[in-house]
Amino acid sequence: MKISDVMTRDVETIAPDQTVREAASFMVSADTGSIPVTDGDKLIGMITDRDIAVRGIAKGYGPDTLVRDLMTDDVVAVHHDENVADVAAKMGEAQVRRMPVIDGDQKLCGIVSLGDLSRQAEGDAASEVLSGVSQKGGAHQQ
Repeated sequence: MKISDVMTRDVETIAPDQTVREAASFMVSADTGSIPVTDGDKLIGMITDRDIAVRGIAKGYGPDTLVRDLMTDDVVAVHHDENVADVAAKMGEAQVRRMPVIDGDQKLCGIVSLGDLSRQAEGDAASEVLSGVSQKGGAHQQ
């Protein structure tokens, strides 16, 4: 099964020149902890609630700080044609609960979450991710 079969396709994004207040507002309304950052339709980063709290507020940045100043720009993403088991392994290794899905041109075409894997994927994909996410982590990535 390909990740494109289980990913969420309708993904809200934010631009790098929007504020972290706007990003946080989106996260509240969508009940999520992260949002992809795009330049047009090309994925250039991710910003999380943790980025806003740890990279931002804890270091004195205010709500009008630009997303580009706090986002993770070294994003771990998967390609839409990868199989579910490989994506689950990558998510576990990266210790993330959500991962952007891109096409061959680096354009965002969806996002896959632990919930997507647990609801729709076959086998133990969600267990594999959860096992990796539950490991004691190192530096925050996305």
